[in-house]
Amino acid sequence: MAARPDPFAVQLRPMGAADIDAVMAVELSVYPYPWTEGIFRDCLRVGYCCWIADSAAGIAGYFVLSVATGDAHLLNLCVAPDSQRSGLGRRMLRHALRLAREHGGDTIFLEVRPSNESAIALYRNSGFVEVGMRRGYYPAPKGEREDALVLALVL
Repeated sequence: MAARPDPFAVQLRPMGAADIDAVMAVELSVYPYPWTEGIFRDCLRVGYCCWIADSAAGIAGYFVLSVATGDAHLLNLCVAPDSQRSGLGRRMLRHALRLAREHGGDTIFLEVRPSNESAIALYRNSGFVEVGMRRGYYPAPKGEREDALVLALVL
């Protein structure tokens, strides 16, 4: 079994268009209903805070954050399978929270699948609280839909 990368040996840096192929490889390896390359390109084009966790072995994770009129929205936070449960997700989340504050956010929101227990634990341990539910938000097997928990944190 390969050793997990040290999350603090990973460099956090802004995502660029040249990173999209590697980001897509991680996205496809983690999510059954992944974002498209076009979504990532659009996020870069409109100026969202798109960051990657770059390791010697490649992209270990990334996040996408938007901030407007005081509200921040964590749109995507993903850790590559080999880097999961290493503390990297927590490190990236802390960085996203700092960026949200620096860009004038006073509250940050996110959606998460109720079935994603590890993500929910990360967010709740970081102070997020449930503020709502979006019915049928996520695609699910057999054409069904899964709800999304809406979580928020006052920055």
